[in-house]
Amino acid sequence: MRSHNGGLSIRVRKNLCALAFAALAAFAAGSARAAEVVCLGASYVQGKGVAPSEAFPAQLEAMLHAKGINVAVANAGVSGDTTAGALARFDSAVDASTRVLVMGAGALNDRRYGYKPEESKANQDQILAKARARGIKVVDALRLFSALPDSARQGDNLRHPNAEGDRILAAELLPLVIAALRK
Repeated sequence: MRSHNGGLSIRVRKNLCALAFAALAAFAAGSARAAEVVCLGASYVQGKGVAPSEAFPAQLEAMLHAKGINVAVANAGVSGDTTAGALARFDSAVDASTRVLVMGAGALNDRRYGYKPEESKANQDQILAKARARGIKVVDALRLFSALPDSARQGDNLRHPNAEGDRILAAELLPLVIAALRK
């Protein structure tokens, strides 16, 4: 579908973007192990700007292990991802072993790519519905990310967490994930 000026329409560009992110994530997830906890989202979930071991999913797994809860935590974050991309790759990121989904798919990248707020909300709602239909408990990481102080953020324009910010996120998610695992 072409727009009146000969370029691709916004809808087609959005769909191509979502498909490209889904293909990239599927390739990256090919080596992922089965996990009881999956952290799904964009760059702040992935750990952009910090070492993989400093990203909150890795720190969350270490904290769970320190409490004697021996579960795997998968980092299904993809830098630049949108809610449509997260929805498109949900089935490849979440398998039958998943018990808890840490939801980190927000609307920041959606706004950058021209999604309307109602499209973002619909994508988020579909992710949540898919998780609940499989009996997966959902923990919201977005509100915790939004509440991080400036001292826990990198100096970039997207305000990604620094290593301390990721530690704070993991520590705040810890009791929520433990509670969800026990339900």
